Order: sequence, then C-alpha cells, then structure tokens
Amino acid sequence: MTNEQKLRAIFAESLGIDEAQITDELAYNSIPEWDSIAHMALVSEIDDQFDTMLDTDDVLDMSTFAKAKDILTKYDVEF
Repeated sequence: MTNEQKLRAIFAESLGIDEAQITDELAYNSIPEWDSIAHMALVSEIDDQFDTMLDTDDVLDMSTFAKAKDILTKYDVEF
C-alpha cells in the first residue's frame, strides 16, 4: 500500500465516506462529515498511522486532502 492509499483509507475511515469521494480538492467543511470533531479524529489517526505528531499550525492548515499530503512531506512521508 502506498502512502497515498494509506492516507485515503485514513480519510475514508475517519470521515465515514467512500474513498471515491476523496480527491485533492476535498476540503474541510465542504462535506457534512468533515467537521471539527472528525478533523481531530483524522489528525489523531494520521499521527498514529504515520508515526508523526502534527503541530498545531499543521492541524489548522490541513484544509484539504492535498494539503494533508503537503504537510506530511514535512515529516518525511513521501507521496
């Protein structure tokens, strides 16, 4: 499984949506499932699965699926 596939699975599971809905443009609050509570669950799962500890700025900046990938590259995760 690639890191992109892993991240897609995390988004799908944390948000309770189908992986087909996950595009680079998928944005926070653009769908009812991605609210503030789901966002924190998403961050927690990303930290667990990628063995990272996202800082507060990164948590706040993670506004799209594409941005999540950008942020993770700072933690040496390759896409």
